[in-house]
Amino acid sequence: MDLLHNAVRPYAWGSRTAIAELLGKEVPAPHPEAELWMGAHPGDPSRIVGADGVERSLLDLLASDPDGQLGSRCANRWGARLPFLLKVLAAEEALSLQAHPSAEQAADGFAAEEAAGVPRDSAVRNYKDPAAKPELICALTQFHALAGFRDPHRTVKLLKSLDAPDFAPYTELLAAQPDSNGLRALFTTLITLPQQRLDHLLPQVIEACVQHVKDHGEFDLECRTILELGEDYPGDAGVLAALLLNRVVLQPGEAIHLPAGNLHAYLHGTGIEILANSDNVLRCGLTPKHVDVPELLRVLDFTCGDMPVLRGEETAPGVCVYRTPAPEFELSRLDVATETRVNHDGPQIIICTRGTVVLTNDRGDHVELRRGQSVWLPASDPAVLVRPAGDESAQLFRATAGTD
Repeated sequence: MDLLHNAVRPYAWGSRTAIAELLGKEVPAPHPEAELWMGAHPGDPSRIVGADGVERSLLDLLASDPDGQLGSRCANRWGARLPFLLKVLAAEEALSLQAHPSAEQAADGFAAEEAAGVPRDSAVRNYKDPAAKPELICALTQFHALAGFRDPHRTVKLLKSLDAPDFAPYTELLAAQPDSNGLRALFTTLITLPQQRLDHLLPQVIEACVQHVKDHGEFDLECRTILELGEDYPGDAGVLAALLLNRVVLQPGEAIHLPAGNLHAYLHGTGIEILANSDNVLRCGLTPKHVDVPELLRVLDFTCGDMPVLRGEETAPGVCVYRTPAPEFELSRLDVATETRVNHDGPQIIICTRGTVVLTNDRGDHVELRRGQSVWLPASDPAVLVRPAGDESAQLFRATAGTD
C-alpha cells in the first residue's frame, strides 16, 4: 500500500489549471498540463515511494514480482505487464480525431509493420505494440466529446439544414443510403477529398454553420463545434468528418466507453480516463500528425446511433462500477461517507479526487490519501478499509484489471 509519484504529460491541448489545482500546485501552471499518468507505461511509469523514502519504478517492481504484484489471474494472462493505464485527462482544446484497433487488428498491423522494417519510433508507424486500446472516460467536470457515428437520418437532417450549395451532392450520397454503408461511403469521400476541393467546401460549411447558430437552429451545439474546429484546424478534412459524429456532453460522474473502431475526439473538460496499456492510435484528422486512410478504414466501426452514456452500477453503498466488455480494465467510483471495504484479487490503483481518506489493512498498515494523491495496492495485499479523514465525504476512483 504505497503512494505513487506520477508523471504529468505537457501536451499543447492541455489545461494550465485543472491538473495543477488537483495536485495542489501553483495555478496557472507554467505550461499546458494534459494528462496525469498512473500505472506502468514504459514511456512514463509511476514511481513507488517506499517506507524508507526511496522511489522505485512500478515497471521494475512488476518485473521483479509479477505474481505478488498482479496476482496469478492477471499475471497468467498479461505476464509482468499491468494491462491498464489510469489518467486524469484535462482538455482545454480538441484532441485529434482518432480510433483504436481491436486485439486482432493490432496484432496483424504490428506484425506487418515489423516485417516491413518500419522503425517503432517512426512518425508514420501505426502500431507501436500488438495490443488493443479500448478506453473509458468518466467526467469530473462537464466533459465534451465527439464519439461514434450519429444516426444517419439525423445527420442527413443536419446537413440539409446547413444548406451549403456545393455540399449538397455529399448530403445526397448519405440521403440515398442512410445506413452504415452510406456512412462509410460519405466518410471515405470526405477524408480523401483533394486539398483544393476541401479549401473550397470548408468555407461554405463554416458560413452555413454561422448562419445556423444565428438562426438558433436545431443543431446549434453541433454547428458551434464545427466553427471551433474550423478555426483551430483550417483546411483539415477532420472538420467535415466531425459532421457525422455524435456530439456528447457528459455531466460529472457520467462516462462513455470507446471500444475498438469507435471514431472519437475529446473536446473540452476534465475526466478520469482508463485505457488498455497500449499506444496504438489511427488518426483521422484535427492533427498535423500522420493519417493512414486505408488503415483507418480497416479499423473503423461504422455502426451508428446514439452514444451510450454510462452512469455506473451501484455494487455496494457508495461504490459505483462502470461495466464494459474490456478485459484489460475496470473503473469504479467510490463516494466515501463512512468506512468502506475495498477488495480485489488483482492490482489496484486508487486516486482521491475530493477530500481526504485514510486507508488501513489487516496488517495494520495505513496511509492518508489527500486530493490528487494516488496509491498502489498489489494483489498480495489484504483487503483495505477506507474512511474519511474528517467530517467531509470524499471521492475516489479505483482502477483494476477487468474480467473475461
